[in-house]
Amino acid sequence: MDWQGQKLAELLMQILLLIAAVVSFVVGYATASFRTMMLIYAGGVVLTTLITVPNWPFFNRHPLKWLDPSEAEKHPKPEVVLSSKKKSSKK
Repeated sequence: MDWQGQKLAELLMQILLLIAAVVSFVVGYATASFRTMMLIYAGGVVLTTLITVPNWPFFNRHPLKWLDPSEAEKHPKPEVVLSSKKKSSKK
């Protein structure tokens, strides 16, 4: 899954869970049944999971191009410079 695919999966998850919550609340309120409301919401969560968790092909429309190992050896890794300066406390 690429970066745009992760963003799409997150957006789909939020939208589908919101729709499931609204539909389950309306049906639960109309039928005066807490059990029905929870079952509809649980079904929405399962449906959302089945849509957003697997790595479906439409989540990988923009694959990343990785650097070849031989090309990576030509470029040195950045070095971390640690500074030993300490802050002095003023009185």
